Parts: sequence; C-alpha cells; structure tokens
Amino acid sequence: NPPEYNGIKVVEPDGTEMGDEQSILLEDHIFRGTAYQAAWDHVGREHAAPYMVEDYVRAVAGSFPTGTGGGTLVAADPGCGAAAWTTPEILTRMGCRVFSINSQMDGTFPGRLPEPSPEGLAPLADLVKATGARFGVAHDGDADRAVFIDDKGRFIEENRQFGLIADFICRNRRGVVVTPVSTSRLIEVIAHRHGCSVVYTAVGSIYVARTMIGLSKQGTAVAFGGEGNGGLIFPAHQLCRDGGMTAATMVALLADTSQPLSTLVDALPPFFMMKEKLQEKDAPGLIRRLKDAYRGESLDLTDGIRINREDSWALVRPSGTEPLVRVMVESTSKTGARQFHEELMAHIRQ
Repeated sequence: NPPEYNGIKVVEPDGTEMGDEQSILLEDHIFRGTAYQAAWDHVGREHAAPYMVEDYVRAVAGSFPTGTGGGTLVAADPGCGAAAWTTPEILTRMGCRVFSINSQMDGTFPGRLPEPSPEGLAPLADLVKATGARFGVAHDGDADRAVFIDDKGRFIEENRQFGLIADFICRNRRGVVVTPVSTSRLIEVIAHRHGCSVVYTAVGSIYVARTMIGLSKQGTAVAFGGEGNGGLIFPAHQLCRDGGMTAATMVALLADTSQPLSTLVDALPPFFMMKEKLQEKDAPGLIRRLKDAYRGESLDLTDGIRINREDSWALVRPSGTEPLVRVMVESTSKTGARQFHEELMAHIRQ
C-alpha cells in the first residue's frame, strides 16, 4: 500500500493474522465509535518488547547450520520497512556479505513504494549486477513477504519463486503443501514430484495458515504453505508469512548448488498466467452462470469458481471489498492461456 495507508496488523492468540471478517467488524466498531470500553479494573496492559527483534533474528538465522551463507554476496532492499532491522542482520549471521539499500526504518517509505514491484526494484537489480551478488531480496512494508532478483538482474515472478523454494522444502520434508486456489499449478507439479500433496484454500494467507493448523491437529504432516505473492509459511518456524525466513531459505537453497539462481528459475516447468479485474455488480449471479456453463468440467468452488483442465485452469472470484471480480487463467503455453481466456470472457460477457 502507499504510505498514506500505512497502518497496524492485528495478530490473533494462535499467531495468525486477524481474518478479513473480524478486521472489518473491528474497523466498523472503531469508525462508528461503538467499540467496547472495558471497566477501569479490566483494562489490558501494554508491553514493550524490543528484545523480540533479537529473538526473531536469532530464531531465523539459527534455523540453519552455522556458516550456511559461506560468504555469499547478497543485495537487500528492506524498503525502509520492518525488515530494515532484521533481514540484513539475519543474512550476515548466516555468513553472507550483504549490500543493502533502503535499509533505514522510515514509515514514509522515501526510497520506493512498500509494494516490491519490478519497476520499484530497478535500483536493487542494478545493485545485484554491479556487485555480482548471487541474488537480491526485497520486502514489503511489514516484511511478511519477500521477492527476489536473480543474478542477471531479473525480477522473479512470485509463483516461480514459490515453486523454487517448494522444490527445496519438499525435497527434504514430506507432507502437504497448502496454498490458495489462485496459485500457479507449478506448485502442484513440484509437490507431486517429491511425493507431497496439495490442499487448496480460499484466497488469503489467513486461510492458508489456519488450514495448516487444522491439518496438523488432525495428525497430517504439513510440509509448507504460502501464496503466489511472495508470502511463504514455514510451519517448523511459525504459522504466518515470513519474509526473513524466506530470504534465509534462499541462501540455504543456493548453498546446496553451484548453479546460479537464474539457471534454476529457467529450469522450472513453464506456466503462463493472465490476470484482470472486471466491474461486476452481480458477482454471485455470474458465478452461477459459469457453474452452469462449465457443469461438465472439473470445478473447484472453494473461492468463486475454478475450472480445472489437464494443462490449464481458470479462476473467477468476487472481490470482498469492491463490486468487481478477479479473473485468472493459466496454461502451460501462452496460446493455451490466451484461448482459454477468450473462451471464458465470452461466457462472462453473455
């Protein structure tokens, strides 16, 4: 979000983020002035916990063998957000040599917008190429997500980043990978390659995290989770998205190979995705029409409607906050994605 939308994140007692429905209820109480006011003898307490930054850094860096970084050169762009106090230090303790930009904490985000876009990360890409770094890592404002620049200065699309790290995790840990229905099928292909399965959820990290918790309580081994936006969840560490752990895992991944990151990314199976947003006042009616139009196909109704085919899929889901629907189509070829998109749009416009 732009700086003027900077705010707070509410975390539930189980360590997961507060869900959308509860967040909207809380905001409604605040804006209406109807928030519950506790009696004087039941007021909660505020605790300052500056030591938790050190606890977090030590926990992430300590999840890997000493010296895992082995002198690896890394370029980091915390974006003047929360990662300014954590990621460069984590990587340094792992044995990396770190060059950083936008590494001062500043909630006005003077260096770039908090969303780590390819355009906003052009200076980081330049730094990677100028220093010969093995990769560059950047974060959003609250550092629950991480995105990467490869050794050639190319922005790695987040689903492919997810796939690369899923390959590393599933190679060493069997179990379920949990991800939303909006995630690339690349994750499913990679999980199956290593004997792991995939469970799909509604879109949103809270649904991923709580599904992971539910599966674990049932005795199901959970290997990994995350979204195709750079937000990955490492269950052995904590059950919420963690950009610092994602950056550290990339160091460990590259420590296992002499190949450059660009080569590893290029070797991933090809998938091509198209996305768009459409104004739609009657989203439930549209979903019903599509269910009827595609009734003979494999449908997933977890969140909107996802139409699954052998080499492609499409998702149409209503926005939770605006009168519009989000449309996603993915295929193993650009032609396949385009043709499926055209077919789907013909049904939507009817």
